[in-house]
Amino acid sequence: MNKITISYKSTSLLIEELKKQENIKVLKKNNLLSSLFSKKKYADVYFHTGVLDEKSIKNIKNAEITITNSFALMNEIIEKTKISQEKIKVIYPSINIEYKKTKEIKAKLCEELQINLDIKLILFTAKNFKSSGVKEFLDICSSITYTDFKIIIAGEKKQIANLNFQISKYSTLQDRIILLENYSNMDDLFLASDIFLLPTYNKSFSTNIIKAMYCKCVVFVSLDNDAKEIVDVFASMDSPTDQSIAFKIDAILSNENDLKMIMKQNRKLALEFTLQSNLEKINNLIKNI
Repeated sequence: MNKITISYKSTSLLIEELKKQENIKVLKKNNLLSSLFSKKKYADVYFHTGVLDEKSIKNIKNAEITITNSFALMNEIIEKTKISQEKIKVIYPSINIEYKKTKEIKAKLCEELQINLDIKLILFTAKNFKSSGVKEFLDICSSITYTDFKIIIAGEKKQIANLNFQISKYSTLQDRIILLENYSNMDDLFLASDIFLLPTYNKSFSTNIIKAMYCKCVVFVSLDNDAKEIVDVFASMDSPTDQSIAFKIDAILSNENDLKMIMKQNRKLALEFTLQSNLEKINNLIKNI
């Protein structure tokens, strides 16, 4: 069996699953001696993420196919390398979580947090709170006029500790904010929440947007982020400081039918990005190599 070689800058759920297949081989990196005396080898399939540096460009130009996780990255590659669009394929980030009935998970969480079951939950979580717009998140939430909602902010202990100094400025939110540090089951937070709001400044595709949609959340994300490609105009924020989002959240929370409709639509779309679905996509692509 001829094996397909792959290389990547950073790993992902899809890459880790692909590596388990017998027809896939990860291209070994050259050591110092081999790089001096041997011809440089390139993979059949190169997975590109992040900065398009000189090394990435060489990998892209010499690969049979380059896989990237957004059309924004694909367009950047085409502009800088002038290679054919046919050699670049977009596969959005994968999710691999166990879906559970959201009502049951919410009931369990509300009991744990000792809050009313009928309350609406707005979630924020990220690796880097500042660049992901936690201040902007709080600013938007402070403008919401709907009364029966709570805010869940979940993250690492250090991020939560730093945030404690900021939330004192938001007097109208004092009784609404729930801070969770190192929470053991993050997936349940997505399943229990009604809205996931991410006014991020980060460009790299936020997989949490797909996860939230898969878990039947209404999502809002800034146009700065590549995840804008999978959401509609209603869910797009012109900027992380887009105050019109507060009015949109008010409208959604006040209309149960619209809320449920968007939740169902989001889940249906996110099913296209499960790990199994993306694995099928990549295997179909490499059949012709």
